[in-house]
Amino acid sequence: MSDESSPWLVVGLGNPGGEYAGNRHNIGFMVVDLLAERIGGRFKAHKARAQVLEGRIGPPGPANRRVVLAKPMSFMNLSGGPVTALRDFYKVPVDRIIAVHDELDIDYATLRLKLGGGDNGHNGLKSMTKSMGAEYHRVRCGIGRPPGRMQVADFVLKDFSSAERKDLDWFVDRAADAVECLVTEGLERAQSAYNS
Repeated sequence: MSDESSPWLVVGLGNPGGEYAGNRHNIGFMVVDLLAERIGGRFKAHKARAQVLEGRIGPPGPANRRVVLAKPMSFMNLSGGPVTALRDFYKVPVDRIIAVHDELDIDYATLRLKLGGGDNGHNGLKSMTKSMGAEYHRVRCGIGRPPGRMQVADFVLKDFSSAERKDLDWFVDRAADAVECLVTEGLERAQSAYNS
């Protein structure tokens, strides 16, 4: 089990570069960007090929936790390398790693939190699991399935639709709340509060 002194590593999954910033596949980046804003810090380049921000989450006192927010600067399908390097650098047990990612099999704006499990065809998770096993936490941000015959790859690399954007800020805010709850109060409490 985890050593209480080790930080949590919260990894937003996405693709680096301005052309991907608004994509469905980049909701993980959006969530960690909001967490960084709440902490009041700025991301800095790390030798692990990631942008990182060290800070604290939670109320003052025993529930206050050290966190490292991270955005891998490799492409999505190579996320495992930077995440494993950060895990080793910060000495984070795998059960204190949280991947925040888009999830096709959940309706848009729906959250599900879990520990471990398969990758469901998600290349970022596939890469992480290959690098360090599957026993990390996931905050799964539902984006729904592509309409009609649109290919999955095209769908995830498109920006959210104008209808979806109406709820996007609320959704990202709720996902950031779920991460904070998971870090400070544990998985069961976060699941009962945020799984829908």
